[in-house]
Amino acid sequence: MAGAEPANIQALTALLDIDDDFALVGPYVPAFLPDEWGILYASSITQMLRTSRTPLPDGDLEVVRLGAADFDEMLALVELTRPGPFRRRTIELGNYIGIREHGGVVAMAGERTWIGSFREVSAVCTHPEAQGRGYAKALIGRIVNRMLRAGETPYLHVESRNQRAIDLYLALGFARRLEFPLLNAKRIR
Repeated sequence: MAGAEPANIQALTALLDIDDDFALVGPYVPAFLPDEWGILYASSITQMLRTSRTPLPDGDLEVVRLGAADFDEMLALVELTRPGPFRRRTIELGNYIGIREHGGVVAMAGERTWIGSFREVSAVCTHPEAQGRGYAKALIGRIVNRMLRAGETPYLHVESRNQRAIDLYLALGFARRLEFPLLNAKRIR
């Protein structure tokens, strides 16, 4: 939104049908919501940027490309780990890769939005039973290295209270850029 003024909030509300949910991120998340909206989730997120052109190690793990046929498994992993918004068509925005164990996706990462030469690292998540094996680091390495070869600058968003993930991203050369509010809401009437 261009701002949190009532006219902008009314314009957003007019775009939504009842039961549609949406997310607002950035400086214009309204402090007060109209009666037509119900809050699903509110938090703050940290945007991180990697300006170094140095490639990352990407391990020797067996990594597979994920696509539409893998969506249900990907969504189940996202619902378990909550790395951020992930919808049915999200995988159309970029490449997603993962690691399979015992026939199922246990770790994944991909790329989502881009602005100019800035490309977002997206949906980094590992099943709790597979954490600590370096899967996220290897997948991020592959995603970032692909972006670097394409001349893109990797960035990502992480929930500000997820210190474990922030520490991993810092170790991989990402730096904090800014923090801003996140609001996931739904039109209820």
